[in-house]
Amino acid sequence: MKLSILDQAPVLIDQKSDQALSASLQLAKAGDELGYERYWIAEHHDMDHLACSAPEVMLSYIGSQTNRIRLGSGATLLPHYKPYKVAELYHMLSTLFPGRIDLGIGRAPGGSPESSIALSGNFLEQVRQFPDDVGKLLHFIYQDFPEDDFFKKVKASPLPPTSPVPWLLGTSEKSAVLAAENGMRYVFGQFMSELGSDKALSLYKSHFHKKREEDSPETIVTVEVICAETDEKAETLAAQSYKWRNKEDSSDSPSPPNMIKGSPESVTGQLKNLSETSGADEIMILTITPTYESRLESYRLIAKHALQ
Repeated sequence: MKLSILDQAPVLIDQKSDQALSASLQLAKAGDELGYERYWIAEHHDMDHLACSAPEVMLSYIGSQTNRIRLGSGATLLPHYKPYKVAELYHMLSTLFPGRIDLGIGRAPGGSPESSIALSGNFLEQVRQFPDDVGKLLHFIYQDFPEDDFFKKVKASPLPPTSPVPWLLGTSEKSAVLAAENGMRYVFGQFMSELGSDKALSLYKSHFHKKREEDSPETIVTVEVICAETDEKAETLAAQSYKWRNKEDSSDSPSPPNMIKGSPESVTGQLKNLSETSGADEIMILTITPTYESRLESYRLIAKHALQ
């Protein structure tokens, strides 16, 4: 079973953004040592409780202090940017860290309406162009525009020895089909969806269209997980995490839906079951706990029982 890390760079209670980003570096370094397949960091804007507005900056910082683990965005929010600029950024990262860079693409705003307008003007119009922009981005990544295309001679420099691997992130059947039609790898965000992952992944696989020799249908399911030494401690951490997320005063706040939580044995069993029922090639884990230490310990416990 392949396991990976999704980091939202949470700014926990009594912490600041610089502490959150420092904790993200430590998490990535631990993932590198523990055997996780990849580390992705999310993009958010104008959110007091989430610190990363520029994944590409963090990936450069983290790449210089890790050795093996794949690094990527989860996700770069394409409606805010021109495909050419995104291709340049991730070609740059792939030049610096060849064979280690993933480019996760999403279409969510990642922030308030005001921040979306500040970033990209009419965000809804950009969303309507999203399918076309995905296609343009892939052409810039692979330098394979048709001969008569205006951008045929434009290169997203520097051209790396190994291209970044594009992934499409989504929570719907529509995103699954778009990824399949473009020959992209696909990530289903189960932690953000009330839908099960099995149907979306099945639809993706049945519609997959190979456009390039290197294209292959690969899938990841992302789920929220909290692991602790005992089921009881994991339940407590989950309730506290939910309280932080929703700014509630109640001490008996429920845990988020679709969360996997429990002891190492329990969590390992649940992850294996999700892998089997969804048919995913890989499970990506998002963990937010009241402290950075308990978050890191959760990933360590999972690695010890599921990756050894």
